[in-house]
Amino acid sequence: MQFNKKSKVAFAYKNELICAGVAAGVATLFGSPVAGWLFAMEVIARKVSRPILISCTSSVLIASLFIYLIDNKRLLPYTVETWNWAALPYIIGVGILGAILALYFTKIVIHAKKLFGGIRNNFLRVNLGAVTVGILIFFLPYLYGDSYHGLHEIIEMGTQQSFTIPFGILLLLLVILKPLAASLTLGAGGDGGVFAPSIVAGAFLGVLFAQLCNTYLGTELIVLNFALFGAAATLSAAIHAPLTALFLICSIVPGGYLLFIPMAITSFTAKYLAKWCYPFNVYTYKETKLAVISRNK
Repeated sequence: MQFNKKSKVAFAYKNELICAGVAAGVATLFGSPVAGWLFAMEVIARKVSRPILISCTSSVLIASLFIYLIDNKRLLPYTVETWNWAALPYIIGVGILGAILALYFTKIVIHAKKLFGGIRNNFLRVNLGAVTVGILIFFLPYLYGDSYHGLHEIIEMGTQQSFTIPFGILLLLLVILKPLAASLTLGAGGDGGVFAPSIVAGAFLGVLFAQLCNTYLGTELIVLNFALFGAAATLSAAIHAPLTALFLICSIVPGGYLLFIPMAITSFTAKYLAKWCYPFNVYTYKETKLAVISRNK
């Protein structure tokens, strides 16, 4: 009897508990309590209420303590030093490209889920996805897992060497295939999401964009900065959460908040363009469709 009462209480506060867990997890993973709090509020809750506000704030405060006590290394070891207002048109440009990449990602996730959802046999569905993703990883090891290991190497290569056709082709393949690999994983029932793939694919896009502009337009764009702009733009457009993307990407490198203004510009540009082209994302697609179906009944 006592257990039933406790389970009913837990179920009654299900949304608050989910939001608190997500906020703490993102805050600890990326070392940014603000980003964790914003992600829970912008993406998971989407409606502010006092219980959710209290639960999310409490969880990120506890997460902040863990971040302080544990040696929390930044996701990228590179330091941001400066940026130039003259790069603003290119910053907006990478924001537009990030929105297009996020739209491609959203569409391909939805189609992959529909495709694999039609396969009734669990063994066939899971192994079809595993074999396909395995083949992609065999030819492009950068696609393995969250790809953060590959991101380090790609940014280092992008900052230390000038543009070459083979490197450009590699970047283009990574930009296209990282969302595809993540979509196949999700569709087949594997563990994953859109968070890390959006950051990584967007960063690859930013490196490619900066190198192309520097080579063919004679610009002097800072490759690291544009990797971060691309990551922020793609994440913002993919989850429709520009504030989350802004604070999270600023937190993954030392000195990242120097880019606060340009990153805000690219994040909001990408989000509103993506939402204008396609009104929902991976998180809201299913519930939007269910709401439409229920209204038509």
